[in-house]
Amino acid sequence: MAFLHALATPEFWIGLGTIVWVNIILSGDNAVVIALAARALPPRQQKQAVVWGAGAAVVLRILLTIVAVTLLQYPYLRLVGAAALLWIAVQLLVPDEGSGDEVKTSSSMLGAMKTILIADLVMSTDNVIAVAAVAKDSILLLTLGLVISIPLVVFGATLLMRLMERYPLIITLGAAVLGWTAGEMAASDPALAAWVAESAPWLHSGAPIAGAVLVVAVGTWLAKRKPAVAQSKHA
Repeated sequence: MAFLHALATPEFWIGLGTIVWVNIILSGDNAVVIALAARALPPRQQKQAVVWGAGAAVVLRILLTIVAVTLLQYPYLRLVGAAALLWIAVQLLVPDEGSGDEVKTSSSMLGAMKTILIADLVMSTDNVIAVAAVAKDSILLLTLGLVISIPLVVFGATLLMRLMERYPLIITLGAAVLGWTAGEMAASDPALAAWVAESAPWLHSGAPIAGAVLVVAVGTWLAKRKPAVAQSKHA
């Protein structure tokens, strides 16, 4: 009954959509790594490695996010998480000069899956923090969100990256959502919750707005500044 009741609330579907969207935006690099790790395998084994690697990544990500959700119940950790989420959101808007050429390929199925899992573990910190923040206390929400979004990322990586390149607004909106979530996260920290409720209830709406605006403003400024800094170094 609790499951059906959750499905009947608009908050559940808004949260689910946000988790899927945020995870897709943050997982583009993960999808590229998965493809590169399996590129040395025969075509049939490539598909198997991607499927099994993606499945294992879903399980790993769910476990890590459940741990993160639990930890966020302790005082001050939401503030730390909010700061980390703001940094992650800002970095989304700054051009990345890195490439995936250093990804280790493998000629064996087990080797490719090992590379996929290690890469996903190393690269999943931002996803875990973001999804845990959006899911709040709902294990059902974060599980469904990850189960839906990770396969979409893995199998639609090329299409997703083309869409993001063609419509940068998708990434900007994603960064703003993360900034909004960071603001909510900070205002709801157990160490501040009582003070906010009594003395600053406006923070419940003001902090998310400030977080979204801050991310877009700082990220846009850094994105514009980065080419100028690069040119001065090469001059």
